[in-house]
Amino acid sequence: LPPRHMDSVVQIVEALESTDHGVTVPELVRALGACSTPGCRAVLGDPPEVPPAPPTLNHDQWWLFTQLFRHDAAAPERGAVLAPDGSTVTLGPLFAGIEVGLKRVTGWHVPTFEPPVDAPPMDVPPMDALYAVTIAEALGTSFLLARDGDTNRTTLGPGGCWDDVDDPQNYTLLGPPSPVPDAVANGAMDGVLLGTQLAKAPIQLADLLRGYYGTGNGTEKGRPPSSYRQRDFGVLTGPGKLEKEVEAMLRVLRVLPPTRELLEDVGPEEVTAIAQRAARDFMEVYVGHPRLGRHRLQVRPPPTSPSPHRCPRHPTAIPVTHLQPTPVDPSGSRSFVVGSDGYLYQGRGWDWVGAHTKGYNTKGFGVGYVGDFSTTLPDPDTIALVRDGFLPCAVRTGRLQRNYTLRGHRQMGHTDCPGNSLFHEIETWRGFK
Repeated sequence: LPPRHMDSVVQIVEALESTDHGVTVPELVRALGACSTPGCRAVLGDPPEVPPAPPTLNHDQWWLFTQLFRHDAAAPERGAVLAPDGSTVTLGPLFAGIEVGLKRVTGWHVPTFEPPVDAPPMDVPPMDALYAVTIAEALGTSFLLARDGDTNRTTLGPGGCWDDVDDPQNYTLLGPPSPVPDAVANGAMDGVLLGTQLAKAPIQLADLLRGYYGTGNGTEKGRPPSSYRQRDFGVLTGPGKLEKEVEAMLRVLRVLPPTRELLEDVGPEEVTAIAQRAARDFMEVYVGHPRLGRHRLQVRPPPTSPSPHRCPRHPTAIPVTHLQPTPVDPSGSRSFVVGSDGYLYQGRGWDWVGAHTKGYNTKGFGVGYVGDFSTTLPDPDTIALVRDGFLPCAVRTGRLQRNYTLRGHRQMGHTDCPGNSLFHEIETWRGFK
């Protein structure tokens, strides 16, 4: 079967766009089962009938495409693909946002919704269809269901891991799914960004996707735009925008027959509070934190099982190292590794003792940059990922003391690591001693 990779999706979309099938690619996606929730259908309308298998696709391509859009709330991982930037993207919200962008080019307007006569009074404000079909409904529903104080209910996440990087076929979630797993969040942010782009300058969808995600491993021509999704989504959305759209969608769900009962005892003030909490948590988790990749880290098993971290709860030492790329990444000894693709990868993480700095492994964490930085530096965004993203996030979440100490590997042992250029760079960072 074709890999569950964005490259496969781009090839399928390109084949579909080569001939007229009577429906657009986003409409075909809805016919196959995407955008099947009450709010999304209320905005975009009922889907068309599923057409016969297009002659431009072979059997395996058509089977993969149909499987990726078959809605299954209990198994959201089935609609996900691996993107060239190393992230995982659910395609449903991505193509819903793309469809809104295409419709806006034609002058399409969002339907209006009137409350039923027997419903308690509640205004139904206008909403932005781009957010409505990508993230607002899933996010609002997730936090609505969790409002009863059930601490076991997950509202965001989890992430997951792939069985293979080169030929991804199976994606496994790392915990119970919420309505907004990480892959759905990525697909939703991408749907908003690409829908906005299409509304301004429509192009062929295959070209749009290829230009945004890149191809292959995403590094041939530098980092693709998709690796900046969190930054760009945060800039586009702005303070208060997501909260407004989640609240608007909850008010719409309150007047739709399939979801009226779910909100019948939820008053206007509680709707506002739910939207505030949902937007705040989403922006904090997916926009305010550094990019964390999980599935691409391939490590050798340590010679012995790693031990739980028994150092003080808030360690203060972080040695920074560099790693020469090898066929099998040796970074399993580090706590975290920064790849050249702009993602931060978890090695042994916060809870297990690393093997990065002899004599200091139980006293702190090790962060390694992949590459040789004796005479050159990582690109500015990759530097900022640790300096401005990871370290402040670790302090904010209580993983590090505010007065943490940052050191280069060479200060802790006989080594040139992390290279002269990178060492001189981290000398300027907060916490360096």
